Amino acid sequence: MQASVVRSSRWALIAVALMGLAVAACGRIGPLDLPPGVTADQAPNPKRSLAPDANQPAPPAQKKPLPLDWLLN
Repeated sequence: MQASVVRSSRWALIAVALMGLAVAACGRIGPLDLPPGVTADQAPNPKRSLAPDANQPAPPAQKKPLPLDWLLN
């Protein structure tokens, strides 16, 4: 009896850990938040670059499907 309780609690702990890892990468897509006390006009210009062809737009990135996409669709 005692061994089955320990075994089932271990499986429950593993399941909870796996569910936590599954949603750990979920989040908001966008620019980073500014530090406290900094306004948008004080923030550094993200468009400024040292590259000579900084005016050229980057090619659009291709979306790669993830195994957890079925949760979002």
